[in-house]
Amino acid sequence: MKRWLNLAVGILLVMSIFLAGCSSKSTSSNSANGKTTITFFYRWPNEPYKSYFKSVIADFEKQHPNIQIKEVTALNDDYKQKANVLLGSQNPPDVFFTWAGEYGQKFIRDGVALDLSKYYDENKDWSGKLIGSQVNFFKKDDKVYGVPLFTDSKLFFYNKDLFDKLNLKAPTTWDEFIQDLAVIKKSGTTPLILGNKAPWAAAHYVTALNQRLVPKEVLDKDLSYKGAQFTDPGYVEALKKLNELKTYMNDNPNAIAHDEARNLFLGGKAAVTFLESLEITFMKDATFKWGTFKVPTIAGAKGDQEGLIGAPEGFMVHSKSKHPKEAMEFLEFMTSKVNGEKLIKDTGLASTVDGAVNANSATDHEVEAMDLIKSAKNMAIWTDSALDSRVFKPYGDGVQAMLGGSMTPEQVMKNVQDAAKQVNQ
Repeated sequence: MKRWLNLAVGILLVMSIFLAGCSSKSTSSNSANGKTTITFFYRWPNEPYKSYFKSVIADFEKQHPNIQIKEVTALNDDYKQKANVLLGSQNPPDVFFTWAGEYGQKFIRDGVALDLSKYYDENKDWSGKLIGSQVNFFKKDDKVYGVPLFTDSKLFFYNKDLFDKLNLKAPTTWDEFIQDLAVIKKSGTTPLILGNKAPWAAAHYVTALNQRLVPKEVLDKDLSYKGAQFTDPGYVEALKKLNELKTYMNDNPNAIAHDEARNLFLGGKAAVTFLESLEITFMKDATFKWGTFKVPTIAGAKGDQEGLIGAPEGFMVHSKSKHPKEAMEFLEFMTSKVNGEKLIKDTGLASTVDGAVNANSATDHEVEAMDLIKSAKNMAIWTDSALDSRVFKPYGDGVQAMLGGSMTPEQVMKNVQDAAKQVNQ
């Protein structure tokens, strides 16, 4: 009985979302007051992001009295579920959020995302101020289909007080990293903390290690749609490196969430953790002096030893929008330098507008992290974002199992290879 009740509730939820999307006229027509209504669908109903977007919308409507913005929001996984319904409805949102990688590329392949190239070409004063490497994440066949709002990378964060006490320096090579972790473990402190309750956390380690150990041309092909094979021996070596780090990690990394692990690090319970640059905003709560270092280089490895991992997130305009010009006016306004400075200052999200992350709008650490992103010749997108979900699931689940001791690196990659073959058919 309970099973059927849950099924009924689920069906009613989907129908309510579908009817909301179908019945709304504001996404494709002018409102009764004669203003053009742009429906803006995004994934931040929580603070401090909610206040930021409401402020930007209010400023835009003040400067554009003939346009009004209608907000539709949902958080993360709920966003994905709601997007599946709304973006395929008769009256879809004009502007919608997207992650870079396969999630956004699917909208391009399916004709959901509008080609924005002409708007980029017509307004060089705006588009020329966006960081080009971040715009590239939203391109296909030399056409641009999205507008990046902010970007993010991943670094190791470490307790400088503890490192100083143990006469350690931030490592630059893998051997130095392992030596440092061994000294820290001997001192009685947990060397490295990971919260992998959700498998994307360890997947970021995998992303970084794959970048170091797999030739870039092979990695690019394996991360492309229906191009994946994952037969290069570097993939197994990457998982072996992760297993090597497991020796120095907290017990059972799969038992705690990423934010729990971060809070334990902030409280001085571990010496090193792997965080996104957008998490710098949380470091104000650290009980110690701290610093960062890039993923160490690996001697003799065939991958890129200098690249970063990470990706931007941004927005697309729906191909069915009846107001693409007004939708782009809104996106151009949102990604101005003024609003980019406000974005990093109010939320900690690093704007993709060149120069918006500066000494007046951001901390020294945030400026340094953005400088690394801008100077990076190669930025490998997160594995969980890059891959078709049918390939990432056995990858992420397999890494979880490996960290739990029930799978070997070879077994994980065999499952990934089998999944890739299925998707490629």
